[in-house]
Amino acid sequence: MEFTTWLLYLLASIGLSASPGPNGLLALTHGALHGRRRALNTILGGALGFVVLIALSMFGIGALLQASAQALTVLKWAGGAYLVFLGLQVWRAPPIELELGGDARPLSRLAMFRQGLLSALTNPKALLFFAAFLPQFIDPARSLALQFALMAGTFAVVEIVTEFLLASLAQRLRPWLKRVGRRFNQVCGGAFMAIGIALPLRS
Repeated sequence: MEFTTWLLYLLASIGLSASPGPNGLLALTHGALHGRRRALNTILGGALGFVVLIALSMFGIGALLQASAQALTVLKWAGGAYLVFLGLQVWRAPPIELELGGDARPLSRLAMFRQGLLSALTNPKALLFFAAFLPQFIDPARSLALQFALMAGTFAVVEIVTEFLLASLAQRLRPWLKRVGRRFNQVCGGAFMAIGIALPLRS
Protein backbone atom coordinates (compact mmCIF):
# COMPACT_ATOMS: atom_id res chain seq x y z
CA MET A 1 0.00 0.00 0.00
CA GLU A 2 1.34 3.43 -0.95
CA PHE A 3 1.99 5.82 1.92
CA THR A 4 -0.52 8.41 0.66
CA THR A 5 -3.22 5.73 0.39
CA TRP A 6 -2.43 4.50 3.90
CA LEU A 7 -2.55 8.08 5.21
CA LEU A 8 -6.01 8.55 3.68
CA TYR A 9 -7.07 5.26 5.23
CA LEU A 10 -5.69 6.35 8.61
CA LEU A 11 -7.56 9.66 8.52
CA ALA A 12 -10.78 7.96 7.44
CA SER A 13 -10.38 5.34 10.19
CA ILE A 14 -9.95 8.06 12.82
CA GLY A 15 -13.11 9.79 11.63
CA LEU A 16 -15.06 6.56 11.54
CA SER A 17 -13.90 5.42 14.99
CA ALA A 18 -14.95 8.75 16.49
CA SER A 19 -18.45 8.54 14.98
CA PRO A 20 -21.45 7.15 16.94
CA GLY A 21 -21.68 3.36 17.13
CA PRO A 22 -22.50 0.47 19.51
CA ASN A 23 -18.89 -0.18 20.52
CA GLY A 24 -18.15 3.48 21.20
CA LEU A 25 -21.26 3.72 23.37
CA LEU A 26 -20.28 0.51 25.19
CA ALA A 27 -16.79 1.90 25.85
CA LEU A 28 -18.34 5.12 27.17
CA THR A 29 -20.70 3.20 29.45
CA HIS A 30 -18.08 0.81 30.80
CA GLY A 31 -15.63 3.66 31.28
CA ALA A 32 -18.17 5.53 33.39
CA LEU A 33 -19.26 2.43 35.35
CA HIS A 34 -16.01 0.51 35.81
CA GLY A 35 -13.17 2.93 35.04
CA ARG A 36 -10.93 3.22 32.02
CA ARG A 37 -8.55 0.39 32.94
CA ARG A 38 -11.29 -2.22 33.20
CA ALA A 39 -13.03 -0.77 30.14
CA LEU A 40 -9.88 -1.61 28.19
CA ASN A 41 -11.05 -5.24 28.24
CA THR A 42 -14.25 -4.20 26.47
CA ILE A 43 -12.27 -2.16 23.97
CA LEU A 44 -9.84 -4.99 23.15
CA GLY A 45 -12.75 -7.38 22.60
CA GLY A 46 -14.35 -4.93 20.18
CA ALA A 47 -11.07 -4.43 18.31
CA LEU A 48 -10.71 -8.21 17.86
CA GLY A 49 -14.28 -8.36 16.54
CA PHE A 50 -13.52 -5.66 13.99
CA VAL A 51 -10.36 -7.50 12.85
CA VAL A 52 -12.48 -10.61 12.23
CA LEU A 53 -15.01 -8.57 10.22
CA ILE A 54 -12.22 -6.92 8.21
CA ALA A 55 -10.82 -10.38 7.42
CA LEU A 56 -14.22 -11.66 6.26
CA SER A 57 -14.75 -8.55 4.12
CA MET A 58 -11.29 -8.38 2.56
CA PHE A 59 -10.91 -12.04 1.67
CA GLY A 60 -14.46 -12.14 0.36
CA ILE A 61 -13.60 -9.13 -1.80
CA GLY A 62 -10.37 -10.86 -2.89
CA ALA A 63 -12.31 -13.91 -4.09
CA LEU A 64 -14.65 -11.63 -6.05
CA LEU A 65 -11.72 -9.82 -7.66
CA GLN A 66 -10.33 -13.12 -8.92
CA ALA A 67 -13.63 -13.79 -10.65
CA SER A 68 -14.03 -10.36 -12.28
CA ALA A 69 -11.50 -7.66 -13.17
CA GLN A 70 -14.20 -4.98 -13.12
CA ALA A 71 -15.50 -6.03 -9.69
CA LEU A 72 -13.34 -3.55 -7.74
CA THR A 73 -14.72 -0.56 -9.67
CA VAL A 74 -18.29 -1.75 -9.08
CA LEU A 75 -17.53 -2.33 -5.39
CA LYS A 76 -16.03 1.14 -5.00
CA TRP A 77 -19.07 2.91 -6.43
CA ALA A 78 -21.57 0.68 -4.61
CA GLY A 79 -19.58 1.14 -1.41
CA GLY A 80 -19.48 4.90 -1.88
CA ALA A 81 -23.26 4.98 -2.31
CA TYR A 82 -23.69 2.92 0.87
CA LEU A 83 -21.43 5.26 2.84
CA VAL A 84 -23.50 8.25 1.69
CA PHE A 85 -26.67 6.41 2.76
CA LEU A 86 -25.08 5.60 6.12
CA GLY A 87 -24.07 9.25 6.49
CA LEU A 88 -27.67 10.34 6.00
CA GLN A 89 -28.79 7.90 8.72
CA VAL A 90 -26.18 9.19 11.17
CA TRP A 91 -27.12 12.81 10.31
CA ARG A 92 -30.77 12.14 11.17
CA ALA A 93 -30.05 10.03 14.28
CA PRO A 94 -31.08 11.37 17.71
CA PRO A 95 -28.33 12.36 20.15
CA ILE A 96 -26.54 9.58 22.01
CA GLU A 97 -27.87 9.19 25.56
CA LEU A 98 -25.58 7.74 28.20
CA GLU A 99 -27.85 6.78 31.07
CA LEU A 100 -26.16 4.94 33.94
CA GLY A 101 -27.86 2.87 36.62
CA GLY A 102 -26.78 3.56 40.17
CA ASP A 103 -26.56 -0.11 41.18
CA ALA A 104 -24.51 -1.50 38.30
CA ARG A 105 -22.88 -4.80 39.20
CA PRO A 106 -19.15 -5.20 38.56
CA LEU A 107 -18.28 -7.36 35.55
CA SER A 108 -15.33 -9.72 35.24
CA ARG A 109 -12.62 -8.81 32.75
CA LEU A 110 -13.61 -11.79 30.59
CA ALA A 111 -17.25 -10.73 30.60
CA MET A 112 -16.29 -7.21 29.51
CA PHE A 113 -14.03 -8.57 26.76
CA ARG A 114 -16.85 -10.84 25.58
CA GLN A 115 -19.34 -7.97 25.52
CA GLY A 116 -17.01 -5.86 23.39
CA LEU A 117 -16.34 -8.77 21.01
CA LEU A 118 -20.02 -9.65 20.59
CA SER A 119 -21.00 -6.01 20.19
CA ALA A 120 -18.74 -5.80 17.14
CA LEU A 121 -19.49 -9.24 15.68
CA THR A 122 -23.28 -9.05 16.06
CA ASN A 123 -23.64 -5.55 14.63
CA PRO A 124 -25.44 -6.28 11.31
CA LYS A 125 -24.22 -3.06 9.74
CA ALA A 126 -20.54 -3.62 10.51
CA LEU A 127 -19.84 -6.26 7.86
CA LEU A 128 -21.71 -4.22 5.25
CA PHE A 129 -19.78 -1.16 6.31
CA PHE A 130 -16.37 -2.78 5.90
CA ALA A 131 -17.45 -4.30 2.57
CA ALA A 132 -18.24 -0.74 1.44
CA PHE A 133 -15.25 0.99 3.06
CA LEU A 134 -12.31 -1.33 2.35
CA PRO A 135 -12.53 -1.57 -1.48
CA GLN A 136 -11.75 2.15 -1.65
CA PHE A 137 -8.20 1.34 -0.52
CA ILE A 138 -7.46 -2.15 -1.89
CA ASP A 139 -4.83 -2.46 -4.60
CA PRO A 140 -5.47 -5.73 -6.52
CA ALA A 141 -1.87 -5.69 -7.81
CA ARG A 142 -0.45 -6.06 -4.29
CA SER A 143 -0.58 -8.85 -1.73
CA LEU A 144 -4.05 -9.04 -0.16
CA ALA A 145 -2.63 -10.66 2.99
CA LEU A 146 -0.16 -7.80 3.56
CA GLN A 147 -2.86 -5.21 2.88
CA PHE A 148 -5.14 -7.00 5.36
CA ALA A 149 -2.42 -6.97 8.04
CA LEU A 150 -1.80 -3.25 7.52
CA MET A 151 -5.45 -2.21 7.28
CA ALA A 152 -6.70 -4.41 10.12
CA GLY A 153 -3.77 -3.42 12.35
CA THR A 154 -4.25 0.28 11.63
CA PHE A 155 -7.99 0.18 12.27
CA ALA A 156 -7.57 -1.85 15.47
CA VAL A 157 -5.00 0.59 16.89
CA VAL A 158 -7.14 3.60 15.97
CA GLU A 159 -10.22 1.96 17.50
CA ILE A 160 -8.41 1.08 20.73
CA VAL A 161 -6.95 4.57 21.17
CA THR A 162 -10.23 6.32 20.31
CA GLU A 163 -12.40 4.16 22.57
CA PHE A 164 -9.89 4.34 25.43
CA LEU A 165 -10.10 8.14 25.22
CA LEU A 166 -13.91 7.89 25.25
CA ALA A 167 -13.80 5.60 28.28
CA SER A 168 -11.35 7.93 30.07
CA LEU A 169 -13.52 10.99 29.45
CA ALA A 170 -16.89 9.28 29.93
CA GLN A 171 -18.06 11.37 32.88
CA ARG A 172 -17.06 14.64 31.19
CA LEU A 173 -18.61 13.65 27.85
CA ARG A 174 -22.06 12.88 29.25
CA PRO A 175 -23.21 16.52 29.66
CA TRP A 176 -21.45 17.50 26.42
CA LEU A 177 -23.30 14.79 24.45
CA LYS A 178 -26.60 15.97 25.90
CA ARG A 179 -25.84 19.54 24.88
CA VAL A 180 -24.41 19.12 21.36
CA GLY A 181 -25.17 15.48 20.54
CA ARG A 182 -27.38 16.31 17.57
CA ARG A 183 -24.74 18.56 16.05
CA PHE A 184 -22.08 15.91 16.68
CA ASN A 185 -24.14 13.36 14.74
CA GLN A 186 -24.51 15.82 11.87
CA VAL A 187 -20.74 16.37 11.71
CA CYS A 188 -20.12 12.60 11.71
CA GLY A 189 -22.86 12.02 9.13
CA GLY A 190 -21.39 14.73 6.93
CA ALA A 191 -17.99 13.04 7.20
CA PHE A 192 -19.48 9.71 6.09
CA MET A 193 -21.14 11.36 3.09
CA ALA A 194 -17.94 13.20 2.12
CA ILE A 195 -15.95 9.95 2.30
CA GLY A 196 -18.59 8.12 0.26
CA ILE A 197 -18.49 10.76 -2.48
CA ALA A 198 -14.76 11.51 -2.55
CA LEU A 199 -13.13 8.07 -2.35
CA PRO A 200 -14.63 6.45 -5.49
CA LEU A 201 -13.74 9.60 -7.48
CA ARG A 202 -10.05 9.49 -6.61
CA SER A 203 -9.32 6.47 -8.83
